Amino acid sequence: MKDHHIGNMKALILVGGYGTRLRPLTLSRPKPLVEFGNKPMMLHQIEALVEAGVTQIVLAVSYRAELLEQELKVQEEKLGVTITFSYEEEPLGTAGPLALAREILGSNDEPFFVLNSDVICDFPFKDMARFHKNHGREGTIVVTKVEEPSKYGVVVYHPESGKIDSFVEKPQEFVSNKINAGLYIFSPSMLNRIQLRPTSIEKEVFPHMAADSNLYAMELQGFWMDVGQPKDFLTGMCLYLTSLKQKGGHLLHHGDGVLGNVLVDPSAKIGRNCRIGPNVTIGPDVVIEDGVCIKRCTVLKGAVIKSHSWLNSCIIGWRCHVGRWVRMENVSVLGEDVTVKDEIYINGGRILPHKSISESVPDPQIIM
Repeated sequence: MKDHHIGNMKALILVGGYGTRLRPLTLSRPKPLVEFGNKPMMLHQIEALVEAGVTQIVLAVSYRAELLEQELKVQEEKLGVTITFSYEEEPLGTAGPLALAREILGSNDEPFFVLNSDVICDFPFKDMARFHKNHGREGTIVVTKVEEPSKYGVVVYHPESGKIDSFVEKPQEFVSNKINAGLYIFSPSMLNRIQLRPTSIEKEVFPHMAADSNLYAMELQGFWMDVGQPKDFLTGMCLYLTSLKQKGGHLLHHGDGVLGNVLVDPSAKIGRNCRIGPNVTIGPDVVIEDGVCIKRCTVLKGAVIKSHSWLNSCIIGWRCHVGRWVRMENVSVLGEDVTVKDEIYINGGRILPHKSISESVPDPQIIM
């Protein structure tokens, strides 16, 4: 059997609204363009779709996103894929956008992918297509294993066939530790189940499909994270860097004072006697002066970190300026172009763009 290269397939990415969970970063640019692992978040998904043979991608957005359109025009050329925007007048939930894009998604008999824009994993699109073809029913949901199923809606299915029996919201006792990973593949006939109105695919569509024996679960191999908020963004970065390491790790950075998995853009400059890592991503044109210690952080393009500062579990926004002997920790996030004066302590602070911080922020809070 020849390897089924998916020809002419389509995908819909659910982008939704303003990315409020990832503020203050999303006050400066749309969430899909915030860099994760030195690459716009959405590019991880788009590249994986193109790699699997998808030729047309629809982005379902509920706001006008000029910046997003400009950036994706560039990617469209580069990757040789058609990217269209589907704009919702009112937020349509997770199912409505499929009805809005029905013309495109249902234009041939090929199944189409649907995915949540916040998900980072090793995207198994080719495996999904194969699995879906094999069972021949309307839909496939990718599921991933979690440690604490009681925080999520879990999926109950037959381990051999993958046929889904039911969904249980926040189970009190153990029924399953597999949750919906936000990656789907559907046959076009599934579109008949959806109306053009605000609808939840998870609550209003999937249970009916499962009741008709039309929905199957495929288990995800490898890591998975929804990186839509800062704490999970950093956890996801650690998992992503580990996965890069497992794939051969030639992208990871090695050098004096570098510990564990560290990704550094070639244009970044790192001073002497620094301790960088484990789990650090440093973007383009970043300057890190002597004696700086950084662990479990993302530092975005153009930021400057002055000598002897100490950062742990932080996201440093574009073009920020962090002074000397600064200490920042506990999921502190600096929006774009924030200045932190020398010898300041920030503990779990979320600092809005263009602020100057001249007094310590000892408790987690938002600085407007």
